[in-house]
Amino acid sequence: MTTTGRQTDRKLEQTILALLDRRAPGATICPSDAARAVHDGDDDGWRALMEPARRAARRLVAAGEVEITQGGHAVDAAEARGPVRIRRVHRES
Repeated sequence: MTTTGRQTDRKLEQTILALLDRRAPGATICPSDAARAVHDGDDDGWRALMEPARRAARRLVAAGEVEITQGGHAVDAAEARGPVRIRRVHRES
């Protein structure tokens, strides 16, 4: 992976966490929210960042930071097919 690719991956991870931090506990985002936020431009170039955004979300799942949901329920990120959402892992206080 190139340095630019690693930088983009890290930026997507940071953006996912930042977007979730701005939402209410339990709220979700779409991977496209992160892709759009990271993309520099007004065109559809953010679409090329969709798979990297999904991979960033899966890395954050592995780190215990977020979970992938479908239909409001947490799912195995490796098994998820179709539209997904991302939310922070609920931690007991």
